Amino acid sequence: MNCGVFGVAGSDITLVTGATGFVGAAVARALARRGHNLRFLVRAGSDRRNLAGLKAELCEGDLAVPQSLAAAVRGCRYVLHVAADYRLWVPDPAVMRRVNVDGTVALLKAAQAAGVERCVYTSSVAALGLNKNGAPADETTFVHEDQLIGAYKRSKYDAEMAVRKLVLLGQDIVIVNPSTPIGHGDIKPTPTGKMVLDAARGRMPAYVNTGLNVVHVDDVGDGHVLALEQGRSGESYILGGENLMLRDLLKLIARQARKRAPLLRLPILPLMPVAAVLEAVAATSGKPPLMTREMLAMARKKMFFTSAKAIRELGYSPRPAAEAVEDALDYFATQGMLK
Repeated sequence: MNCGVFGVAGSDITLVTGATGFVGAAVARALARRGHNLRFLVRAGSDRRNLAGLKAELCEGDLAVPQSLAAAVRGCRYVLHVAADYRLWVPDPAVMRRVNVDGTVALLKAAQAAGVERCVYTSSVAALGLNKNGAPADETTFVHEDQLIGAYKRSKYDAEMAVRKLVLLGQDIVIVNPSTPIGHGDIKPTPTGKMVLDAARGRMPAYVNTGLNVVHVDDVGDGHVLALEQGRSGESYILGGENLMLRDLLKLIARQARKRAPLLRLPILPLMPVAAVLEAVAATSGKPPLMTREMLAMARKKMFFTSAKAIRELGYSPRPAAEAVEDALDYFATQGMLK
């Protein structure tokens, strides 16, 4: 474990995991605005461009290596665990579970052993249930087994259940469930960011009939801080924004990027054999497929959510999706990613 100073270090520390990533960086920026004394858990050799301008102590470690976590939480008052393996396709789901489930439990247990006062765990709306009639789901919507499609959704659901067990054992943990973030700092980009990029480049000629909840990544960051300050232990809070059909989101992106929006709506069922072939190719090449059968199965559901609880209890205030798209496109443009 290697902990080095990158700015200012000291007592009363707030640890953030995943700060090099898209959502984690937004959380770190929100905490910095509140004056928190920050420490980041980072992997050796990770891309640290999102840390630019942030004063923090860097501790090298890995969620997949539990023995590397004790030093990261030592001396901390708060821990915000944002890091996760977020991929819509993985050749080996066990690799994802080692980070998302086992790593989460190991970190939170290390935090408790170190005397951390409060933790905020970043779950996902992927761990929540959906209403079959398409109505916005909330934190209490029942999760049907057939809704846990894919390794990522399964891992986030199992991780949240494990976190709830730690709460029952007396640990102070608040859970937040971000929806689909868009905005500044999507360096990889994430699967959602790639969709925004493809649409902005005019490389998305068609769409499927699905719906999703779009939120500005900075609202997600602010929501984490509100959960830390005002959330109730053991409670979960959806950090979402605006519910949109995919066709409407693509129109919004195309309008801002001055491109033509896709007009062709594709039926999902005939695409299943195509996805199977793409998965077989990906298994050989190691490169993620353009689409998978799991993605198509998820697309058959309207992934709409309400943030009413976070608005009511935390003072959460999400902005319109158009602002998230605008900031995402501005960021991609500055990075030369729209060419």
